Amino acid sequence: MTGTGEESDLEFAARRRAEELYAKDRTCELLGIALLDAGPGRATVGMRVTEAMVNGHGIGHGGFLFLLADAAFAFACNTYGPTTLAQGAQITFLRPAEVDDELVAEAVERTRFGRGGLYDVTVRRADGVPVAEFRGQSHTLGSRPAPEAGRADPSLR
Repeated sequence: MTGTGEESDLEFAARRRAEELYAKDRTCELLGIALLDAGPGRATVGMRVTEAMVNGHGIGHGGFLFLLADAAFAFACNTYGPTTLAQGAQITFLRPAEVDDELVAEAVERTRFGRGGLYDVTVRRADGVPVAEFRGQSHTLGSRPAPEAGRADPSLR
């Protein structure tokens, strides 16, 4: 189902691209990361911290928090069409995640320039308390499509 207006069609195309990428992502499947929402330049994913994800201190390993944020970033920056990869990323851990915490990572595009883009991701516990802030820089391979390109591609409908 597509929307009735241009914005709805763009939202539909972006969500479809994220869903197609998610369907092929074996890491998300292995770790139980769920794609919760996506639209042009944004994506939200969720994951429960399991016993297998804790470090020697008994708290969520930072690598898993980074991976969750990176997944949200990947889905967000690939909502426009051509393959887009991480060029760089950094994370700041604000507080620990505990076993059984339900985490949500929300990626938001800050800017796109040429083939590059900047995205911020906040990782929160279910109670809304932030546990990490992530910034990713993307690089798009090939040419960027026009914003309405998704509407012209019948395979996206």
